[in-house]
Formats: sequence, C-alpha cells, structure tokens
Amino acid sequence: MHDLNRLRTELIAVLGADAVSSELEDREAMSADAYSRGATCAMVIRSRDRAALARAVAMLAAAGVHIVPRGGGMSYTGGYTPSSERSVIVDLAVLDRIVEINPDDMYLRVESGCTWQQIHAALQAHDLRLPCFGTFSGARATVGGGLSNGALFMGSARFGTVADSLLGLEVLLADGTILRTGQLGFAAATKPFYRTYGPDLTGLFVHDAGAFGIKLEASFRLIRRPAAQAFASVAFGDLLSAAHGLSAVGRSGFAEEAYVFDPESTRRNLEGLGLADSLGKLAAVFRSGSSIAKSVGSVARVAVGGLKLRDDDIFSLHMAFAGDSEAAVAAQRKACLQLAREAGGREMPAAIPEVVRADPFPAPDAVLGHDGSRWAALNAKVAHSDAERLINAASEYFANRSAAMKDAGVTFTQLLIALSNHAFSYEPVLHWRDEWLPIHRNVPRPEVLAGLAEPAANPAARALVAEIRRDLTTLFAAHGAASNQIGRTYPYAESLLADNRRLLKAIRSQFDAQGAMNRGALGL
Repeated sequence: MHDLNRLRTELIAVLGADAVSSELEDREAMSADAYSRGATCAMVIRSRDRAALARAVAMLAAAGVHIVPRGGGMSYTGGYTPSSERSVIVDLAVLDRIVEINPDDMYLRVESGCTWQQIHAALQAHDLRLPCFGTFSGARATVGGGLSNGALFMGSARFGTVADSLLGLEVLLADGTILRTGQLGFAAATKPFYRTYGPDLTGLFVHDAGAFGIKLEASFRLIRRPAAQAFASVAFGDLLSAAHGLSAVGRSGFAEEAYVFDPESTRRNLEGLGLADSLGKLAAVFRSGSSIAKSVGSVARVAVGGLKLRDDDIFSLHMAFAGDSEAAVAAQRKACLQLAREAGGREMPAAIPEVVRADPFPAPDAVLGHDGSRWAALNAKVAHSDAERLINAASEYFANRSAAMKDAGVTFTQLLIALSNHAFSYEPVLHWRDEWLPIHRNVPRPEVLAGLAEPAANPAARALVAEIRRDLTTLFAAHGAASNQIGRTYPYAESLLADNRRLLKAIRSQFDAQGAMNRGALGL
C-alpha cells in the first residue's frame, strides 16, 4: 500500500504544487458537509487540467486510496464525506468554465464546477434558459453536484430535475479513463444534441452520488426564455388540504414551480428573503387586502373571506407560471387557482414566488437559521395518490417523538414540492441549536455571521436528530419512496431488488474493481 507522503510527492509531480493541499484546515473543511463531519481526508486536489487529473485519479486508485468527488459542498446527506482518512477529495469547483452556448442547436456545454447562478446569468444574454434551472442553493451549488444528487426546484413542477434536460456527460472513471456519453460518445460526432442513440449510458452516472465517476463536463438542452410570467399563492388551513391542492396543480402541468410551506417554513423563508420579520407582518398585508405583486394584466385581489390568518395555521401554496404570452400564463394561473380553491384554499398575495423568481439564487446565508441554528432536510418522492398516506405516517411519527424533541430543543418544518406532473416530494426539515461545522462559518456572508453567535455544542440534540433521520429514512423506504441527494443517508442499495443490486455492482466493478470511487455512497 502506497505511503501517503510518497503519494503526495507523486501527485505534485503530475498536478503541480498549487493543486495539492495537505493543510489541516482545508482538509477538515472539505471533509464535512452541512450536516456532519466525515473522516478527515489525507489531501485535497484541485486542477483545471482534465488530462492531468485523469492521471492523478488513476494513480490514487492504484494506490488503494479512496477518491471522493466534491462540488459546491451544499449537501447534508454525506454525499462527499469520506468514510476513511485514506481518502483524497477532488474539489471540482475550479472546473467552472462555460464551454459552449449554442442558440442554433439549443444546447449548452459547461464544466461541472459551474454554478446554476453562473449558467443562468450567461444564458440571459442569449434570451435562453435551462428548463429546470437550478436550486435554492444555486449561488454555490454546482452542476456536478446537482447531477450527482438530483438537483431540482426552479422549473421542476413542469420540467422535472436538472437531469431531465441532460444530453450527455464527460466522466472521469476510477481507472483514469475519460468517458463521453450521449452523442459525443460517437467517433464522428461534434455536437451533444442527442442523448439516446442506443442504450442510455448518461443515465448510469446521474444521481449516483459520485460513486460511478467524476463528472467533468455536462451538456444540456435549452429553451427560450418565456416572454411572460405570473405568480399565485394560496393559503390553506391544514397540511393535507395544501397537499391535495399541490397535487391538483402538479397533475395539471401548468405551473413551472409549485410548492407548499408550513407556517414555520413560511416565516423562516420570509426572513431569508428579507420580506418580513415574521409571518405576522405578512398576515397584516393579507388582512389589508393590498397587493404585493402584480399578476398578469391586473393586481392580484386577495380572497380572505372566512380564512383565519394566525401564525399557526397558514399552509401556503406558491406557484410560478411562464409562457409565450400573457394570455397563456393568465389562463394557466386561473386554472391552477381554481384547482387550489376546490381543495379548500384561498388566494393571498404572491409575494414569495415573485421574490423567489426575481432573485432565484440568493447568497447562501440560509445554511444557518436566522438565530444561528442548524438544519438538515430529508425528502421522500411518492406518487400523488400516495402522498396523504406518507404525510399521515410522518405526522404520527413526529407526534410520538414530540416530547423528546421538545426536551432536546429540536423542531421541524415541512416543505412539499410538485415534481413534473407525476411525483410529489415530502421534505421534513429538522432544526436545532448546535456548534457549527466549517460550512456554517465559511459560506454565509461576513455581515450575516457578524449578527449571529455560534451556539454551544449540543450532543443530545445532535444524537436525537441522527436518530430521527434514521427512523424517517426507514419509514420512507417502507412506503416505497424515492429520494434525491442519496449520499450515505438513504438505504438505496439495500432497498433494491437483489438482481438490480447485483447488476449495479457488476457494472461498477467493470471500471472500478477496488471500489475506490466515493466508497460508501449509495450504500455500495
């Protein structure tokens, strides 16, 4: 087995001294995500030279070292936290070049370290857009991380995840091979305009938590930027009514985004957007009947008859619409408002979805709560008709744990998201006060951190959160749910049918016989 000091010397010879870091602070920061610390890696490597990086990765695999790809670092499911100190993290954030924007053939090529914000800004100059164009964390989250972990949100109610618009990849395998998928995988091809000429090799490396290879470049299909947009928000008196409204809107396919906040989520998100100090301020706006945002062609009128607007009972459904004309989006908006009303909702000012679209990639200050607390989310994707059963099971679980959570100071919020027209995402988020991880100290803006005090270590709350996360992932699996951002958190491999699991392992072993690439991710 290779001595690590010798290996470092060999890596420097291939990559250059500036591309290899052994500094403890750097290694510790890169080895922790937004939820937990992994084993502290032995080194971090960063290189814009893909050929040199390929030689280095082959060298690492041959030396019996675990290779861990890392993007923007916004994960909270252990997707890149090393399982062994004999690991080297490959920091891909330096691969941030936009390779090609092709308006004639409607595709985009980017390196994997590009952020969704960077891509969105570059495409605006061409009046173009990705169908699903990123996540809440898109100011920092990268293409490689998003494709490894199922990135979704902006545009997802209509277009699904970012991977659903993917045309092909350039992937570095553990043995140093650089593989191209999609149309660029053919000898005479020069454009990544098509994905499925023959078996879909691209899909093998999507949502893999980096366990199958290191994404170096991705190609996406593009759409024209919509000429018109509109927004709508609807208040419900309980979570299940809001879920039914979300499913109705999701099935229609009319909205580009459709999501539900519970009362505390609404409050927290309003604070994060800088709209209000609390839900009470928004409720005052509701009661006044005034408008915050213009809808297509007219000022939104607030129907609040019979609706209570206390902080503890507003479950809010938010929708964004986009299309080729104001008449088209007005029709979409009208249809979805009617669907929401039939589920028991009442229209309210569309402040949240309008601000989200106006600034889709805010500074990543929200890795901390407004009071300096920490948070970690989970998610379960089910069919619309199974959503109520899942929500009821999760609600029963939280009710049974309420006393322990209260004693430990652990709270939870809930987010619901429509994904394309066929999937429903339930996302509970746990909140607790605890000492910070490197991401909490390094990512928020200095002026934000200056107004916060780091809490003391809270091992009791941390242990309870870990227990709840384990219980919920087991509950989700029992309901046949899918999840994005699998990492090392969800029981993916063990939940597969035996033949599927055997095939998955056999395919991986063809180009990574030692299991060097992100060992432990996906449960492999």
